[in-house]
Amino acid sequence: MDEFQMNRRQALIASGLGTLSLGMPGMVLGSDKIDASGKAVAAEKSCIFILLCGGPSHLDTWDMKPEAPLEYRGPYMPIDTKVPGMRINEMHTELAKLTDEFTLINSMSHPGSISNHFDAMHNLLSGQSDKRVQQGMSNEQPYLGSHVARHKPSKRNFVSNAWLIKCVGPPVFCAPNIGIGGYLGSAYAPVFVGSADNHPAMKDFKPPEIYAPYDEPRFEKRKEVLSKLESDRLDRDQTVKDWSDLREKTYEALTRAEGRKAFNMDEEPDQVRQRYGMHPLGQNLLLARRMVESGVRFVTVNGWTGQADHDKQGPPSSSWDMHGGNMGMGNAFGNGSYGMGFCLPRLDQALAALLSDLKERGMLDNTLVVVTGEFGRTPNVLKQDPPGRQHWPRCFSSILAGAGIAGGQVYGKSNKYGQYPTDNPVRPEELAATIYHALDIPINDPKDPTGILRTLTTGKPIMELFG
Repeated sequence: MDEFQMNRRQALIASGLGTLSLGMPGMVLGSDKIDASGKAVAAEKSCIFILLCGGPSHLDTWDMKPEAPLEYRGPYMPIDTKVPGMRINEMHTELAKLTDEFTLINSMSHPGSISNHFDAMHNLLSGQSDKRVQQGMSNEQPYLGSHVARHKPSKRNFVSNAWLIKCVGPPVFCAPNIGIGGYLGSAYAPVFVGSADNHPAMKDFKPPEIYAPYDEPRFEKRKEVLSKLESDRLDRDQTVKDWSDLREKTYEALTRAEGRKAFNMDEEPDQVRQRYGMHPLGQNLLLARRMVESGVRFVTVNGWTGQADHDKQGPPSSSWDMHGGNMGMGNAFGNGSYGMGFCLPRLDQALAALLSDLKERGMLDNTLVVVTGEFGRTPNVLKQDPPGRQHWPRCFSSILAGAGIAGGQVYGKSNKYGQYPTDNPVRPEELAATIYHALDIPINDPKDPTGILRTLTTGKPIMELFG
């Protein structure tokens, strides 16, 4: 056998702890030093990506049209905010006090006719516009969190890429490739945390298995045996050495307390937990803050607003797919779990708490917060009982805050009915490029791990968003 080749058996030996290695999602770890308190010596930027699965209505949240006819504007009225000219839904009372902390984009758009969740979410998370998953086109493009994990791995032996609450129902509802790392490999895929039946608003919330209590003697014995199996010859192979180093870091992640500590929600004062809201979205955003504090670089939060153990209103859902009666989802403007009367106050409470908490802790400068759905909803309200809105990819809204993003501004504009952008349209490519720029990640990275020349996205960062 050639000096720089290895067979399957040797690869398994090199991987050491088996699945706890390159094949384990999210286990791409950095090795920077930490201080005596366990904090990273040099702070790196992180991202909390709040994904409002299903697609919220832009006309009923951030891009309201109070002068439009009732069949377009819906039943809600806008309220004034701290920023002159920025008016948002009347239920966003707490966010109205914080508009100077974020940028509102009212010109998001998917080019073409992407009107299904799969394609829209896939393109949003991969930073592209030209793929159609439902048409059978294969795509190896990693999602945002995977690229961040590669370029900005955790500095404290904690996972780099996490997803809080795997989508309610089949995972494909959110995005076809959420569980893989694309051409980067499975090590760059997210670690999934929680579910509809196991989330931090519940008393018996359980962390991912890798952060559960472990059998220390068993692990130490296994590590010793594996060390004896590795030969000097294998150590001279750089590829094998890289695998071995990753195994060591994975082992450290399992045995150090930082990971398990982040999931101990009981450490938070009750007033802090109540501030975020004792519902899934609120507690997941609090958990996201704790994970970022612990060194996680990219945390995607499924914006599911209900239900906590004590909170059973309507069917479990991804909340924001508000079709109304034609899909058996009830009134999109009502107080059920598919209604904005239920979802918007919870989003207002949780997001306002997160932004305020990050600022008070001095974390907002190094934490990018993104809030978006995969698309918007139809400008016209459906003529049905109960009412709702259909999918609308041509125009929707997103929010960005922190990590250098200037607050107190509205970027882009839609027409008088919210049908399409009239100024500064923003495609998934531009949004992805802006996220990478905010996190100090080069867009035109020369090579992927295989040596192939690839760019992260074809878009350009929106420099006007930065202060």
